[in-house]
Amino acid sequence: MSSDTNNETNTRTIALRIFSNVHRQHQPLDAALSLDAGWKSLAVRDRAFARLLATHTLRHHGQCSLLIKGCLTHPDQPLNEDIHDILCLGITQILFAGVPAHAAVNSTVDLAPEKFRPLVNAILRRIGRDKMPIPPASANFPGWMMSMLRKDWGDKAEDIAKASTNEAPLDISVKENPEEWATKLEATLLPTGTLRKTKAGLIPDLPGHTEGAWWVQDLAASLPVRLMGNLKGKRIFDLCAAPGGKTAQLASRGANVIAIDRTPKRVALLENTLSRLGLSAETVCADAGLWTTGELADAVLLDAPCSSIGTIRRHPDILHLKQPTDIPHFVTIQAHLLAHAAELVRPGGYLVYCTCSMLKDESELQVARFLENHKDFKRLPVLAGEIGGLAEAITPEGDVRTLPFMMKEAGGIDGFYIARLKKTVSPPTKPA
Repeated sequence: MSSDTNNETNTRTIALRIFSNVHRQHQPLDAALSLDAGWKSLAVRDRAFARLLATHTLRHHGQCSLLIKGCLTHPDQPLNEDIHDILCLGITQILFAGVPAHAAVNSTVDLAPEKFRPLVNAILRRIGRDKMPIPPASANFPGWMMSMLRKDWGDKAEDIAKASTNEAPLDISVKENPEEWATKLEATLLPTGTLRKTKAGLIPDLPGHTEGAWWVQDLAASLPVRLMGNLKGKRIFDLCAAPGGKTAQLASRGANVIAIDRTPKRVALLENTLSRLGLSAETVCADAGLWTTGELADAVLLDAPCSSIGTIRRHPDILHLKQPTDIPHFVTIQAHLLAHAAELVRPGGYLVYCTCSMLKDESELQVARFLENHKDFKRLPVLAGEIGGLAEAITPEGDVRTLPFMMKEAGGIDGFYIARLKKTVSPPTKPA
C-alpha cells in the first residue's frame, strides 16, 4: 500500500471516528474534533478533508440510512453499527462530497473488517452505478424535530430541511470599511453590510484576522444589533453574550457595553474575542437571569439560550444531539430571562430578544406570552430597509423571522428570530 493510500485511509478512519463519536456517543462536533489526537496530528489539508467528510456525513445520515436499507436483501434485520457508519461515510463521499465514486468505494472498503468488505463493496458500487433516487432532506432530521417544524411551518418545513442540509458560506462582520475589506477578502458585500465568502479556506490565514479587523458572524446573527439604532454613548447590557460577536458589534458602534455570561469559560471566550479585535466592554461572569446593577440600560440585548435548530447548516451535530425534552427546558429559561431583562431596561428604552431557533415556542410565541404579561412593553416594528431590504423576513407583527431557504441565490441564511420591544415611559394605569 502506497504512502498516499495510507494517508487517505488514515484520514477517512479519523473522519469515521469523529462522525461516530457525534452520532453514537453524542459528543458535540467541536469536542469530538478537539479531543481527537489523530485529527490534530493530520496535515492541514487532510484535517480539513476529514472534517468535511465527518460534517457531511452528519448532515446526510438519514438519507444514507434509507439508501442502505434499500440495498439490503433483508432490510428489517439490524446491520452492524460499525458497518452502517462505514457505509454512511462512503455514500456521503459518492453523493454529497464530490469524491469520485471509484476512490470513495476503494477507500471505504479498506475501512471495513475483511468479512464485511464484499457487502460494503457491493452496496457502494450499486449506489455509484444505479443512480438510486436520493431520499428527501427531511430524512436527516429526527422525527420529533420535523414534526415540530411541520406544526409551525406547514409545507415550508420541507424547504427548511432541504436548505438546512446545505453547507453555509462564511459570513464576516467588519469593524469598519466593509467595501475595502470585501475587496481584500474577495468577498461579496451583502446589503446588510455583512461580507460573504463561499470558499473560505483556513480562517486564521485570511487577511485581517490577526490584526482583528473582522470576526465570523452569520448574517442573521448580525441583525439584532443593526436594529438598535445609534448606539454611540448608550448604556447597553448584552445578556448571554459569549462568544462575543454581538458584543463586538455593540462596542464597535460606540456603545458602553456590559456583557454577561454565566461560566468562566464562556466569559474567557468573550474576552478573547474582544482582545483580538481591540475592542473594549465590561465583562461579568454571572447568571443573566439573576444579575442586576444600580443603573438601568438604554437597551438590553437578550440572545437567549435555545435549541439552535436554525444553525444546523453550520452545526450539523445538532441533528444528533438535541432531544425533544430540551425544548420545554429552553422555553422555561427563556421566559425567565425575558422577564428579568425587562426589569433592566429604563423607561423609554429597548429590549431586543432573539434566538437561533426555528421553533415558534422559543420565538414568536415566547414574545407573545411576554407581551401579554408585560403591558409596559410594546413592539417597535422592524422595516425592511433596516435589514437590507429582506422584506420576506418581516412578520405581520413587525418582527424578523429568517428561514434557511431565504436568500437562496446568495447562499441562504440561518434560521433566526428577532423582536424589538420598547418600554413605555410609565407603566399603564390599571382600570378602576
